[in-house]
Amino acid sequence: MNLILCTICMRGGSRGVKNKNIKLINGRPLMYYTIKQAIKSKIFDHIVVSTDSKIILKRAKSYGADGWFIRPKNLSSDFSSKIPAIKHALIESEKFYNKKFKYIVDLDVTSPLRKIEDIINAYKFFIKKKADILLTGTKSKKNPYFNIVETEKKKVRRVVNIKKKIFRRQDAPKTYDLNASIYIWNRKTLINSDYVIGGKNKTVLYEMPEDRSIDIDSELDFKLVEFLLKKNNLKRK
Repeated sequence: MNLILCTICMRGGSRGVKNKNIKLINGRPLMYYTIKQAIKSKIFDHIVVSTDSKIILKRAKSYGADGWFIRPKNLSSDFSSKIPAIKHALIESEKFYNKKFKYIVDLDVTSPLRKIEDIINAYKFFIKKKADILLTGTKSKKNPYFNIVETEKKKVRRVVNIKKKIFRRQDAPKTYDLNASIYIWNRKTLINSDYVIGGKNKTVLYEMPEDRSIDIDSELDFKLVEFLLKKNNLKRK
């Protein structure tokens, strides 16, 4: 039996938007949307919250997520990578439930515009491709082969240079912006890797539209997502 664990990681502190995980957006705390999407997808055996905040933990449990541990401080700083926190949640979950999970799906709270279908279809795509890792993203607005530059020693140059001269963005190789919405790993890959991309792992990308790919990292992002959530709710009425 292929057991699937969903992790939802939320720190108490936040630089871009203060207390964003519990901040109200369209009348609900930001975390509410991701927890409910996970529940309604009906593909997870358990949905577990990883947080360093007792307030967040209590609130998340009230919306239907599981939670019993507080994430260690060394996994909760502004400079901590998210992958060790997901590994920690996996290990704690396997101890608590006395089960071994085959797949781990992490849903980022800062991407509430995803649809339930995105979660289901991303998982199906991951299984179909027999991948080790799945990332989600959307077509890039800017392209490093064409119109993204960097400066070094007072010189300006393209981030990526290729021999072929490119005069139109449409002629540049396709690139994607990762939207931090959905990550999927098989257990072995997650346990043995500290990287999302690279190495010998088979990594696939599930494409999502731009209007469902906004990752809240600033107050402006927060306002934009709130506007789109309200707009989507009006459409459903």
